[in-house]
Amino acid sequence: MIAVPYLTNLQIVHAIKRVAQTAKQENLVDGEGRGTGRLLLCIKLMPSRVTTDWMAQQYRDGKRVKRKIGTYPTMTLAEAREVFSRDYAKVIEKGQSIKIAMDTRAGSVEDLFAGYVSHLKEANKTSWSQIEYTLGKVAVLLGAKRPARDIEAEDIIAAIRPIYLRGKRSMADHVRSHVRSAYSWGLKSEHDYRSTSARRFHLKGNPAATIPTEPKVVGSRWLNEDEFVRLFRWLECPDTPVHPPYTRATRVIMLTGQRVEEIARLHISQWDSSERIIDWSKTKNNRPHAIPVPPLAAELLDDIIPNEFGWLFPSQFDPSRPVTAGTLYSFTWRQRERGVIPYASNRDLRRTWKTLAGKAGISKEIRDRIQNHALQDVSSKNYDRWTYMPEKRKAMDVWNAFVVDMLRQPPQSPMEPLDNELSPNMVQLIDFDEARSRLR
Repeated sequence: MIAVPYLTNLQIVHAIKRVAQTAKQENLVDGEGRGTGRLLLCIKLMPSRVTTDWMAQQYRDGKRVKRKIGTYPTMTLAEAREVFSRDYAKVIEKGQSIKIAMDTRAGSVEDLFAGYVSHLKEANKTSWSQIEYTLGKVAVLLGAKRPARDIEAEDIIAAIRPIYLRGKRSMADHVRSHVRSAYSWGLKSEHDYRSTSARRFHLKGNPAATIPTEPKVVGSRWLNEDEFVRLFRWLECPDTPVHPPYTRATRVIMLTGQRVEEIARLHISQWDSSERIIDWSKTKNNRPHAIPVPPLAAELLDDIIPNEFGWLFPSQFDPSRPVTAGTLYSFTWRQRERGVIPYASNRDLRRTWKTLAGKAGISKEIRDRIQNHALQDVSSKNYDRWTYMPEKRKAMDVWNAFVVDMLRQPPQSPMEPLDNELSPNMVQLIDFDEARSRLR
């Protein structure tokens, strides 16, 4: 068999001119003859231009199969040959279809992090943008174009240590966690047919797995009744300019005990005013969740006019996005530093609800269900599909009466006195003792 001569750039230029003049398609073959697979350049005249597509071609089961691999001159002749030899020649040699061929290069650090972030986006994880930013910074330090499989624990430690030495221990641990999670995803997706990653990483292990975590400090802080009242009253009438959605969101968190991120991202479509229910289709534990809100929170939510994007608590600087949990934290942190409100983090407010609602007489099971804490017993996980909405509603009435009773009390601590006047709707609510007796 006579070998087909290899293409040259001059031949390609002449062929493009001929197709433009004659309007007849031409297929230029590079190298090998029929039967073993070919690299083709398909040149066609379209209404507005001449197209030049690199194609991998094979003869399989008596049929000719083609697959596009690039466009000339964006992909040069030399690059097309390299891609064909690297990704298609071995597939053809094995008798496999070129339709399953893929980029065989080991994915880079940049590819790994991008694939992991895409996975988070597809899973509707609200943290994906922050993780993308963090991993982008880490990729620069590790070498974005380096093969991900070449990264060692020492490389990651060198990137994290400066953060730790600046006193940002929590941030350093978050970076370690994000890198470890990205590599964990890479290992699992390596042979996962459901993975959308364009690359295989050929990872041999997780280089961040052996890096110790920062010791976890288990929080125990919760607000007593007097502190709860002082914070709530300050949020109603702050002594310094504050973006109003921030104070409203924090009050809703205090009144419902929900996760900060889920309240911060509350959309008008999730609030049913007539039923007094907030409904999330998906939450942190990947489960749907719905709660009846106490009358105080319902009154607050009904007074809010959603912005044009439907957010109840929009960001001050970008109304198209909701406020973030980090912003709510920093806003209260600044006030704590001034000494005008009691010390409490976002999680402390959730812990406060759990504790004070228990004091109000609400059972732990119902408190767990209201706060969407995962129930691990077999019955709850696999069989019980009751919504517990009536039980939750009774519990929220008890909690509402308890809060109203707290807000009627004068503050006990020596901090600056606050207005204790109740709204007419508060006064008309059922008494706390009566509500608790109903729950029982």
